[in-house]
Amino acid sequence: MTERSQDPVSLDIHQVLSILPHRFPFVMVDRVTELLPGKTIRGHKCVSYNEPWFPGHFPQRPIMPGVLILEAMAQIGGILAYASDPFDATSNLMFVLAIDKARFRHTVTPGDRLDLFAEVLHHRSNVWKLRGEARVDGTLCAEGELLASVVDRQP
Repeated sequence: MTERSQDPVSLDIHQVLSILPHRFPFVMVDRVTELLPGKTIRGHKCVSYNEPWFPGHFPQRPIMPGVLILEAMAQIGGILAYASDPFDATSNLMFVLAIDKARFRHTVTPGDRLDLFAEVLHHRSNVWKLRGEARVDGTLCAEGELLASVVDRQP
Protein backbone atom coordinates (compact mmCIF):
# COMPACT_ATOMS: atom_id res chain seq x y z
CA MET A 1 0.00 0.00 0.00
CA THR A 2 1.38 3.42 -0.95
CA GLU A 3 1.45 6.32 1.47
CA ARG A 4 -1.00 9.02 0.48
CA SER A 5 0.42 12.53 0.43
CA GLN A 6 -1.32 15.36 2.25
CA ASP A 7 -3.79 17.29 0.15
CA PRO A 8 -3.05 21.04 0.13
CA VAL A 9 -5.64 23.33 1.69
CA SER A 10 -6.48 26.99 1.08
CA LEU A 11 -7.62 29.75 3.44
CA ASP A 12 -9.71 32.84 2.72
CA ILE A 13 -9.24 36.21 4.44
CA HIS A 14 -11.60 35.31 7.31
CA GLN A 15 -9.56 32.20 8.12
CA VAL A 16 -6.31 34.20 7.80
CA LEU A 17 -7.66 36.77 10.29
CA SER A 18 -8.59 34.00 12.73
CA ILE A 19 -4.90 32.95 12.82
CA LEU A 20 -3.00 36.24 12.55
CA PRO A 21 -3.20 38.79 15.38
CA HIS A 22 -2.70 41.63 12.86
CA ARG A 23 -5.42 43.97 11.69
CA PHE A 24 -5.67 46.81 9.16
CA PRO A 25 -3.38 48.31 8.02
CA PHE A 26 -0.91 45.58 8.97
CA VAL A 27 -2.50 42.43 7.55
CA MET A 28 -0.12 41.47 4.74
CA VAL A 29 -1.76 38.21 3.61
CA ASP A 30 -5.08 38.29 1.74
CA ARG A 31 -5.36 34.60 0.86
CA VAL A 32 -3.56 31.29 1.30
CA THR A 33 -3.77 29.29 -1.91
CA GLU A 34 -1.82 26.18 -0.91
CA LEU A 35 -0.84 24.90 2.51
CA LEU A 36 0.99 21.68 3.31
CA PRO A 37 1.44 21.67 7.13
CA GLY A 38 5.03 21.12 8.20
CA LYS A 39 6.28 21.78 4.67
CA THR A 40 5.21 24.76 2.53
CA ILE A 41 2.67 27.50 2.05
CA ARG A 42 1.69 29.76 -0.84
CA GLY A 43 -0.54 32.79 -0.78
CA HIS A 44 -0.74 36.39 -1.85
CA LYS A 45 -1.27 40.02 -0.94
CA CYS A 46 -3.05 42.32 -3.37
CA VAL A 47 -1.12 45.59 -3.31
CA SER A 48 -3.42 48.61 -3.58
CA TYR A 49 -2.65 52.29 -4.16
CA ASN A 50 -4.74 53.28 -1.15
CA GLU A 51 -2.40 51.57 1.34
CA PRO A 52 -1.21 54.08 3.97
CA TRP A 53 2.52 53.98 3.14
CA PHE A 54 2.29 54.87 -0.57
CA PRO A 55 1.75 58.65 -0.21
CA GLY A 56 5.14 58.92 1.51
CA HIS A 57 7.07 56.04 -0.13
CA PHE A 58 7.51 57.64 -2.64
CA PRO A 59 5.08 60.41 -3.77
CA GLN A 60 6.17 60.40 -7.43
CA ARG A 61 6.94 56.66 -7.66
CA PRO A 62 5.09 54.59 -5.05
CA ILE A 63 6.78 51.34 -4.08
CA MET A 64 6.02 48.90 -1.27
CA PRO A 65 8.70 49.23 1.45
CA GLY A 66 11.04 46.24 1.57
CA VAL A 67 10.49 45.80 5.29
CA LEU A 68 6.76 45.31 4.62
CA ILE A 69 7.53 42.68 1.98
CA LEU A 70 9.56 40.86 4.65
CA GLU A 71 6.62 41.30 7.05
CA ALA A 72 4.33 39.64 4.48
CA MET A 73 6.74 36.69 4.26
CA ALA A 74 6.85 36.51 8.06
CA GLN A 75 3.06 36.53 8.31
CA ILE A 76 2.61 33.74 5.79
CA GLY A 77 5.35 31.84 7.64
CA GLY A 78 3.41 32.35 10.89
CA ILE A 79 0.32 30.84 9.27
CA LEU A 80 2.42 27.86 8.16
CA ALA A 81 3.80 27.41 11.69
CA TYR A 82 0.31 27.62 13.20
CA ALA A 83 -1.09 25.09 10.71
CA SER A 84 1.86 22.76 11.33
CA ASP A 85 1.86 22.85 15.13
CA PRO A 86 -1.23 24.75 16.37
CA PHE A 87 -0.84 26.99 19.40
CA ASP A 88 -3.42 28.94 21.38
CA ALA A 89 -3.56 32.26 19.52
CA THR A 90 -5.38 33.88 22.46
CA SER A 91 -2.42 33.30 24.79
CA ASN A 92 0.53 33.06 22.37
CA LEU A 93 2.12 35.18 19.64
CA MET A 94 4.78 34.39 17.08
CA PHE A 95 7.69 36.87 17.07
CA VAL A 96 10.37 37.20 14.41
CA LEU A 97 13.78 36.78 16.05
CA ALA A 98 16.05 37.21 13.04
CA ILE A 99 16.08 37.76 9.30
CA ASP A 100 19.05 36.35 7.40
CA LYS A 101 20.08 36.38 3.76
CA ALA A 102 17.46 39.02 2.92
CA ARG A 103 17.72 40.24 -0.66
CA PHE A 104 15.54 42.67 -2.56
CA ARG A 105 15.53 42.03 -6.30
CA HIS A 106 12.62 44.00 -7.79
CA THR A 107 10.17 46.70 -6.73
CA VAL A 108 6.54 46.04 -5.81
CA THR A 109 4.08 48.73 -6.91
CA PRO A 110 0.34 49.45 -6.58
CA GLY A 111 -1.73 47.03 -8.65
CA ASP A 112 0.72 44.13 -8.18
CA ARG A 113 -0.28 40.82 -6.65
CA LEU A 114 2.53 39.85 -4.30
CA ASP A 115 2.81 36.06 -4.43
CA LEU A 116 4.21 34.71 -1.17
CA PHE A 117 5.94 31.39 -0.49
CA ALA A 118 7.47 29.94 2.66
CA GLU A 119 8.95 26.58 3.56
CA VAL A 120 10.03 25.08 6.85
CA LEU A 121 13.79 24.66 7.09
CA HIS A 122 13.84 23.60 10.73
CA HIS A 123 11.44 23.35 13.66
CA ARG A 124 12.23 22.48 17.25
CA SER A 125 10.01 23.16 20.24
CA ASN A 126 8.69 26.72 19.82
CA VAL A 127 11.37 27.91 17.35
CA TRP A 128 10.92 27.93 13.56
CA LYS A 129 13.39 28.57 10.76
CA LEU A 130 11.67 29.37 7.46
CA ARG A 131 12.76 30.39 3.98
CA GLY A 132 10.52 32.86 2.19
CA GLU A 133 10.09 34.35 -1.26
CA ALA A 134 7.94 37.15 -2.66
CA ARG A 135 7.25 37.35 -6.40
CA VAL A 136 5.20 39.43 -8.80
CA ASP A 137 4.21 37.79 -12.08
CA GLY A 138 6.90 35.15 -11.50
CA THR A 139 9.67 37.73 -10.94
CA LEU A 140 11.52 37.32 -7.65
CA CYS A 141 11.14 40.57 -5.67
CA ALA A 142 12.50 39.53 -2.26
CA GLU A 143 13.80 36.48 -0.43
CA GLY A 144 15.21 35.63 2.95
CA GLU A 145 15.37 33.26 5.91
CA LEU A 146 13.34 33.98 9.02
CA LEU A 147 13.84 32.73 12.56
CA ALA A 148 10.71 32.99 14.70
CA SER A 149 9.47 31.84 18.09
CA VAL A 150 6.08 31.27 19.67
CA VAL A 151 5.96 33.20 22.97
CA ASP A 152 3.41 33.95 25.68
CA ARG A 153 1.34 37.10 25.03
CA GLN A 154 1.84 38.21 28.63
CA PRO A 155 5.42 38.11 29.96
